[in-house]
Amino acid sequence: MDILILSNGPGEVTTWVKPVVRVLRQKLGDNRSLVRISVVLSPCTHATGKEADIALSYPEVDRVQSPEHFFRFLLWGVTADNWDWHNKGVVVFLGGDQIFPVIIGSRLGYRKVVYAEWETRWHRWIDKFGVMKSEMLTKAPRKYSHKLAVVGDLMADVGMGRWGDGGVWGDKGDKGDKGDKEDKGDKGDKGDKKDLKDMHTLQFPIPFAQHGEQSEANSQFPNNQQQTTNNKQPTTNNQQQTTILIGLLPGSKSAKLTQGLPLTLAIAEYIHSKLPQTRFVIPVAPTLDIDTLASFADPQQNPLIRQLGWTEAKLVKDGRRQEAGGRRQEAEGRRQETGGRRQKAGGRVEKNEASINSSPSSLSSLSSLSPPSPHLPISPSPHLRAPASPHPPISSHLRTPTGLQVELWQEFPAHELLSQCRLCLTTIGANTAELGSLGVPMIVLLPANQIDAMRAWDGLPGLLANLPGIGTSMAKLINWIMLQLVLRYKHLFAWPNIWAKEEIVPELVGNLQPQEVAELALDWLDHPEKLAEIRDRLCKVRGKPGAAEKLADLIREKVEGRRSKVEWRINNKSFTV
Repeated sequence: MDILILSNGPGEVTTWVKPVVRVLRQKLGDNRSLVRISVVLSPCTHATGKEADIALSYPEVDRVQSPEHFFRFLLWGVTADNWDWHNKGVVVFLGGDQIFPVIIGSRLGYRKVVYAEWETRWHRWIDKFGVMKSEMLTKAPRKYSHKLAVVGDLMADVGMGRWGDGGVWGDKGDKGDKGDKEDKGDKGDKGDKKDLKDMHTLQFPIPFAQHGEQSEANSQFPNNQQQTTNNKQPTTNNQQQTTILIGLLPGSKSAKLTQGLPLTLAIAEYIHSKLPQTRFVIPVAPTLDIDTLASFADPQQNPLIRQLGWTEAKLVKDGRRQEAGGRRQEAEGRRQETGGRRQKAGGRVEKNEASINSSPSSLSSLSSLSPPSPHLPISPSPHLRAPASPHPPISSHLRTPTGLQVELWQEFPAHELLSQCRLCLTTIGANTAELGSLGVPMIVLLPANQIDAMRAWDGLPGLLANLPGIGTSMAKLINWIMLQLVLRYKHLFAWPNIWAKEEIVPELVGNLQPQEVAELALDWLDHPEKLAEIRDRLCKVRGKPGAAEKLADLIREKVEGRRSKVEWRINNKSFTV
């Protein structure tokens, strides 16, 4: 049978498609002759052009069609590689327009399952809806209510490889050593479960050079004996006791990176000047390569840096990083040769796993991190596997004029990394949902220092902002109007704030100054109770994990023609059907 997944943008491909296909393979088996998973992408204004590569990298997926061929498939049912289809199958909607599964599923004669965040449409022709919230049950026409089931928020499954309801789980302690005397020493106590509040004590095992040198104090993260305990956060008074990891998430597209990267680098420099033990890392989006990222920190390619007096940086990478780039080019060549849409399942999975184990991660082994909770129903993704090599490659990084090194993390997903960050500076997007699901405090940045930078609006505003000749003037006008509306009506952008319907994490909008943002971050670091409060609120507002498994049950129900048990929740009462 065939499972055809329809998706579109980078957020949907990385946070919706990935957990769903992983669970589907676990439930339906890995026999590709019995169950074939295909992904067809539709055009998206926020797309980066690398979504097909990302989907193709998932070992659970058998074939992928890129978005430029979508409308031919939608209208005529013809794929670029003339795919064949089994008689039995299901179309799963994970991004795009809900009319797409209606048209495609009807042509193929497949059942249709839709995951809906905010609203459900085409109730007559859709076989099953997996909805995010119970409130959506009352919005649908009553005669179609039996088609809706609450599965939860797929975004909450982002950190499922690490998080249970109680937080991060640690290993049990080892047995005590034998005594020095002839008698055997006492047995050591078992280690305690690590609670969410002790999240920051997880060691981040990466050597960082400071100002081009490695000193004994700053060459690596301190060991557990050197770290603070009892949830004591580092401040300016105890800054030599621990190393503070801060994540920078400036975005993945030019509209955000043009301002976001030099701004976050300037903020990082100021923070580091006040707290020298801080370390900074950028989890590089899978849709972005490090050379492209570094170009936005180059004043020759990004003149905005010197116009605003922000920070520039140069990319430093080693020989093995160059080899990694060669592997990416080779993979791109193979994708173009095959159309990037169809692959034999057997050998491709082995190649994919090999590339994961030799992934050009800018950081070293994750083996010291706590394992996922044994209570989680889903095994951790193979993408979280520790590198096979005992000698990880020297990290690539961005070096600023002051000597600050901002490490570049290229493994995906970056949940293990982000969960160790004391806080993050981030732009808006799916990354705020990821950080919220992991319980990581964040400062959300929406700089408008260059008023014509944002041109990725949907619909008519986006078209006007990109018109030849008058596009810049239209972009300035549209962005000025949008900025006034945002400031006046206090529109919320970060997903945790949207979930809570109030501002849990600050959203800084407008003409941002690096020092002002840095002072806010320093205030958080000097007052650990503020960070703890934000973490607690994030954990309370995040959805319960398990949406991918429930949605997979709905899909299997339609494929196998049986009823699955799905929990419903109406008026704070839960029941199962």
